[in-house]
Amino acid sequence: MGIICYKINLFGEGRAASRGFFALTARVAATKWPDTTHVTTDGAYGIMRVEEFDYDLPRDMIAQHPSAEREASRLLVCDREKGAMEHRRFSDIADYLRQGDVLVINDSKVFPARLKAQKRTGGMLDVLLVRPVEGGTWECLVRGMRRTGEATPVTVGGHGAFLARGDDSWTISFASREEGDEVIRTLGRMPLPPYIKRNGEDGTADYERYQTVYAEKTGSIAAPTAGFHFSGELLGRVAAKGVEIVRITLHVGIGTFSLIHAGSVEDHRMHGERYEIDEMSKDRIRSARQEGRRVVACGTSSVRTLETVFGMNGNGTLSGETELFIYPGYRFRCVDALITNFHLPRSTPLMLVAAFMGAGPLRKAYAEAIQGGYRFYSYGDAMFIS
Repeated sequence: MGIICYKINLFGEGRAASRGFFALTARVAATKWPDTTHVTTDGAYGIMRVEEFDYDLPRDMIAQHPSAEREASRLLVCDREKGAMEHRRFSDIADYLRQGDVLVINDSKVFPARLKAQKRTGGMLDVLLVRPVEGGTWECLVRGMRRTGEATPVTVGGHGAFLARGDDSWTISFASREEGDEVIRTLGRMPLPPYIKRNGEDGTADYERYQTVYAEKTGSIAAPTAGFHFSGELLGRVAAKGVEIVRITLHVGIGTFSLIHAGSVEDHRMHGERYEIDEMSKDRIRSARQEGRRVVACGTSSVRTLETVFGMNGNGTLSGETELFIYPGYRFRCVDALITNFHLPRSTPLMLVAAFMGAGPLRKAYAEAIQGGYRFYSYGDAMFIS
């Protein structure tokens, strides 16, 4: 397969990113994974180039729709100690969880963050809301708008608003928080990743399926996709086995899928993402660690929250913003096993998984999945890494 390089941005596919909105680069290129040549004498990794996290993927393996049933997705089971792999269905996940395990799930809920705005000239703009600032103002990403020094009046479905460019980002301001909420509720569309194409389909099913069954706290602009595979019935079977299910919250933002501009992995800086965990959940996880029971994270967002809270000194705050960037060389302090999907080249979630299972084993696992016809990315299949 020849090397194919292209850009995927938040609003669709194109040759290059336009100034003023965020673009996510995905490369279909030769596999160049980090290996032991990066490990220094003290066990740490040396400088890693971002291009080392490229890999070959046929485009027809990018899942465009979820599986018919949530737990019907395929599951690649990877044992880090034995170096073994098994091909199963996600409905079998309970077979790999033990009595006493703590399964940590992210209950953040995706909101319909994509809006169409119109300028007075008639030109249309794509707007992706990122996070509320104050009142009716939201930080956002915009396509189709040139940077100006003044606020620009626009309409969103008949509602007036102003777009303004700050030092680092755009904002859109409605008359009040209540009006902004009404616009989102009635006119917002689900922020599907740009590699998922609907081509005239209304996408109604995505309002249910681009969401976990346990989503509760609204705030994400991308789903914690590893949780897609759990049905309510499957969670019941897991709990009946004696597995504790603990909820945490991390609102997935641009920090998770932001383009890595730096040439070396170490120079990348994550955008902050809001997280919270209650005291009872923290105590249950702490008890499991003290008693030698496994902490199983569902998704890379759960991993980052746990490693933030139980990190260097184990006394992280219960809520705040995390900018934790996990890549090979990181020493995990809380997580013992991981449920995750297959991730984009050059993405920070891919680098986190490489840190967790090792770049070499991850390379083999992805090669196995591609050879076996697994489906990739948000609506794709899953891995269980223990």
